[in-house]
Amino acid sequence: MEMQQIRYFTALAETLNFTRAAERCNVTQPALTRAIQSLEAELGGALFHRERSKTHLSELGRMMLPYFEGVIGQISTAKDAAKAFGRLDDVHLKIGAMCTIGPAIVSAFIARFCETQPEVSVSVVDDSARALTDKLVAGDLELALLALPNDLDVRFHGLPLFVERFVLVVPHTHRLANYESVPCRELHGEPYINRANCEYYDWVHEQFVSQGIRTRKVFSSQRDDWVQGMIKVGMGIGYFPEYSATDRDLVVRPLTDPEFSRTVMLVTVRGRPHSPAVGAFVRQARLERWEESARAARDAA
Repeated sequence: MEMQQIRYFTALAETLNFTRAAERCNVTQPALTRAIQSLEAELGGALFHRERSKTHLSELGRMMLPYFEGVIGQISTAKDAAKAFGRLDDVHLKIGAMCTIGPAIVSAFIARFCETQPEVSVSVVDDSARALTDKLVAGDLELALLALPNDLDVRFHGLPLFVERFVLVVPHTHRLANYESVPCRELHGEPYINRANCEYYDWVHEQFVSQGIRTRKVFSSQRDDWVQGMIKVGMGIGYFPEYSATDRDLVVRPLTDPEFSRTVMLVTVRGRPHSPAVGAFVRQARLERWEESARAARDAA
């Protein structure tokens, strides 16, 4: 059974005239007749009763008509959806973001993207880097914002967006709050508030250990608000990517000797064709002035 046979059948069912049906389908009448005969042979019975001056649907034809009309309708709907998708009409874009990536810079960018693409809705899923890469591979996400201490897996392509330093976060009453910048050796022996599932914790910890710097983990949470809240009440210190320290009642100071930083990337699956919405998002990310956005986010903090 071919689509043209279904089109010919529905046209003939509507006109009940072989000549007019052929004209509507832009084919010759013999070609339409052969297609209908072939469809009847495949279905095992006559679809039309042909009389000298009249053609009408057979019982089998009446039974088949709603099915074939449904096929035509579904194809039309599919074509309309595909055209709307290509025009970015009513498209939903699913983005992943690591839990430790502060929203200040990224949210401003997403807002600008939505202004330029008002028919695209965006949802952001926050999770660990490993969970996000698994979702990318599975097709549950189309893009992800990641920052990793190691090289990106070869399955993925990363577009670098911006670099952010790791900073010390302390309450105003802490002795280190008066420093302009804090050498990492000053953290030795300090109680430490940990952001659970931080991809950089092991990497930074190894650097500290190599220099004889030891901190005491006294609290851990997956939630940044809990971590910053515990730091604010004086339970311990924390070190954060600079744009993730969002509590204005905390003191933020650069860490030095050594300095730590990370690169936030926009990650897609290598070789996977981009949807128009993903392509538009990537193009806008390439045009974004991330350093200016970073400075604005820092000044606003």
